Amino acid sequence: MDSALPTNNPADLTPSFDWRQLLRDFYDLSKPGIGFYALLTTATSFWLASYELNIPLLIHTLLGTALVTCGGGALNQVLEIDADASMRRTENRPLPSGRMTTTTGLVFGIITSIVGALYLYLFTNGLTSLLAISTLIGYLFVYTPLKKKTHLSTLIGAVPGAFPILIGWVAVRGSIGIEGWALFAILFLWQIPHFLAIAWMYRKDYARAGFPMLTVVDPQGSRAAFQALSYSLVLIPVSLLPSLLKLTGPIYFAGALLLGIGFAGAAIKTATERSNTTAKTLLFASIIYLPVLLALMVFDKS
Repeated sequence: MDSALPTNNPADLTPSFDWRQLLRDFYDLSKPGIGFYALLTTATSFWLASYELNIPLLIHTLLGTALVTCGGGALNQVLEIDADASMRRTENRPLPSGRMTTTTGLVFGIITSIVGALYLYLFTNGLTSLLAISTLIGYLFVYTPLKKKTHLSTLIGAVPGAFPILIGWVAVRGSIGIEGWALFAILFLWQIPHFLAIAWMYRKDYARAGFPMLTVVDPQGSRAAFQALSYSLVLIPVSLLPSLLKLTGPIYFAGALLLGIGFAGAAIKTATERSNTTAKTLLFASIIYLPVLLALMVFDKS
């Protein structure tokens, strides 16, 4: 009599390939949080620069910017794989966790960056492509290595971090102009309290990874608190420039003023208490501030 014994079918022993996990890993490799803000600012400045909205040009601009941003995020993680492995908040990323090889991340980053820059050159204009390339160079070869050397990397990195808002403007106008620089200044100033809040919350992680962030070299947090407060206060008048330059109307002006006061209030709270709780409040305020400010620009365009 045949006994009902389990069979050792090789097909049953082969692990199934998890495509969903692979897609999630490529998504995480692209740093979607940074990409979201890059596309949001690019689309807003494109709209402000437009006399009549050119939908095909907008799609080309956003697609090229998305590719460059994805490539930059991937290459940054390739360069910082050892640091990411030593930080609790980043140790589970695709590269340090071992779910993806460094070669895969490098190839993905290089291809998407090159394709994105070429796409912008072919379908928008040369200056737009140059700004995208400058963003990559500044992010990967200036900001990233400086993170291991000086706390000033936060200020320096805010320059390429603000380039996407110029990309949208230049895609339409072909040049930057005072209006484009005003938008750039808003995004530059916003980044400082935003990233200093993160640096305070994860200062132990940064210290473990060997990053001399301002919150690491000054563990009391007084210098970081002063900078966060200073930049949030300067942001208030600078954020009013779009209305003064006739890009936006009175609704934006009033909204930007109220948002700026609220953002500065969160910075004041952080400066006086300097705790993880107040830093989280400042981070939350920064996350709310920028999208709402950009929405007001879109709504109240002159």
